[in-house]
Amino acid sequence: MTKFLGLKVISIHEAKTHLSRLIQQALDGEEIIIAKRNEPMVRLEVVREKRPTRRFGGLQSLVLAMGPSFDEPLDDFANYVPGVPAKVPEPARRHRT
Repeated sequence: MTKFLGLKVISIHEAKTHLSRLIQQALDGEEIIIAKRNEPMVRLEVVREKRPTRRFGGLQSLVLAMGPSFDEPLDDFANYVPGVPAKVPEPARRHRT
């Protein structure tokens, strides 16, 4: 075993011989580098923890109230919804000075 930039560096042979111990050391927070002929090749590190699964309706407590017009069609999407008449905005009038 040698040190490389302050990390524990071990040979492939030593890693094969003591793999269980090295896994435990990695789980304990040690950074372990496996080298071939004193050249660092692989880093042994812990896999990130699994993200919690998303739950449907998990944010329902954030919506306290919705306005009475919540379900009404939006004017911006009238051109995309069949059967809803599109409202065309009138052009802005310019005032002469």
